[in-house]
Amino acid sequence: MFSIGDFAALGRVSVRMLRHYDAIGLLRPAATDPVSGYRYYRADQLRRLNRIIALKDLGLTLAQVADILDNKVTVDELHGMLRLRRAQLEEQLSADAARLAGIEARLRMIEQEGHMSTEDVVLKRIPQARVAELSAVAASYEGPDIGPVIGPLYQEMWRRLKQTGATVTGSPIAYYVPEPGADGDGQEVRVHAAVEVAANTPAGDGTLDILDLPGIQSAATIVHRGPMDEAFRSMQILARWIDDNGYTPVGYAREVCLEFDPENPVNWVHELQLGVARP
Repeated sequence: MFSIGDFAALGRVSVRMLRHYDAIGLLRPAATDPVSGYRYYRADQLRRLNRIIALKDLGLTLAQVADILDNKVTVDELHGMLRLRRAQLEEQLSADAARLAGIEARLRMIEQEGHMSTEDVVLKRIPQARVAELSAVAASYEGPDIGPVIGPLYQEMWRRLKQTGATVTGSPIAYYVPEPGADGDGQEVRVHAAVEVAANTPAGDGTLDILDLPGIQSAATIVHRGPMDEAFRSMQILARWIDDNGYTPVGYAREVCLEFDPENPVNWVHELQLGVARP
């Protein structure tokens, strides 16, 4: 038999981990010296240790591992547990990929700072528009919180527009307003998914919110090309232009969708509009 130190080395685990497995009954030593308390293991116990490590690396809890090894879990139940873990890992990979893309975009922004031109910013008047819209609350203004809210809002809005027969006359417009009590530090915001409709569209029966979106007397605008989770690049240019020209922002930015490719966000084109005024 092997001492706990030698067995830990053979199994490529720590002595502390083996003691923990013994304490919870997951892997008992083959023998324990009644005087010294030293633990000893047989070579064939490496098989159980290897299974514990393999199942643990799949993300299963030690309680689940114990049930599997002690045949308390059926084959179908095991398949279900592993399918669930696979779905969790796929979701995590997707989130990590999105986070990595965001970091790369931020790095590109840092590298471009000081070399970005504000010549593409246009100051213009935005007229009042009759819009149909739906809204919902997002946990924050961050892209990962906005995306899962605004997408379903637009899908539902298009569905309801078909029901009402309202005539769409312009582009989709998204805008965001802090929820009452929000302090602007990552708090909840109300996401408005709107689209311009005919000026004579009646208020309707509540299927959609029909309202007049106020015009903007003086708006600094810029065309952003690409995914909206990289819109901060264009917003930074807009902010620099506002500062350089002695303006202050008024209200909240609007996003007008000019081109939308459901297959590839790289092809998206939006105009960002932000009201400005002289201080």
